[in-house]
Amino acid sequence: MADIIYTLDGGVYLNITNKCPCNCAFCIRSKGDAVGDAKKLWFDEEPSIEDIKEAIDKYDFTKVDKAVFCGYGEPTNALDKLIESAKYLKTINPDIYLRLNTNGLSDLINGRSTAKEISEVFDCVSVSLNDPDSEKYDKITRNIFPGKAFDAMLEFTRQCVKYCKKVRMTVVDVIPPEDIEKSRKICESIGADFVVRSFARGR
Repeated sequence: MADIIYTLDGGVYLNITNKCPCNCAFCIRSKGDAVGDAKKLWFDEEPSIEDIKEAIDKYDFTKVDKAVFCGYGEPTNALDKLIESAKYLKTINPDIYLRLNTNGLSDLINGRSTAKEISEVFDCVSVSLNDPDSEKYDKITRNIFPGKAFDAMLEFTRQCVKYCKKVRMTVVDVIPPEDIEKSRKICESIGADFVVRSFARGR
């Protein structure tokens, strides 16, 4: 079994699925089999909710202030397990701050609006904006919903802004400065915080 929980730069992360509708050109998982203190983040078989809860039980979350759902896959590809495991973590440590790192394509993946139920259990939703227009977005993310993904991601983020305490959108510093600035304006128009992530750091 691959690592479900790992640490990176002092942060605690939960890796609950390897499934993802994107194959981003800059994706950290293309660099190797693991990051941080994980030995392996590629699953031979997708973990069950019981596997995830067992991993949570083995880790002392009573002393963890913040945890991030972000591994070698898109967490909303395992939406039911994502919600249940996040709620389970809150029963262990009601004060823990939970962030979801997502590509924002949950509605397309799951065939329905999902922002409200996600926002009810997560304190922060971080959406990968990646690029400022649909064509460039499809090219860099190489997603399975070409022509639809960009607008769906923006709408998901708008809905998260309605329901979640904190929402941010991110780009990776591999895109040109002018596209970073265009992305910033899109983010501001939606009402989310804007973050430029370092490709070198991977988060």
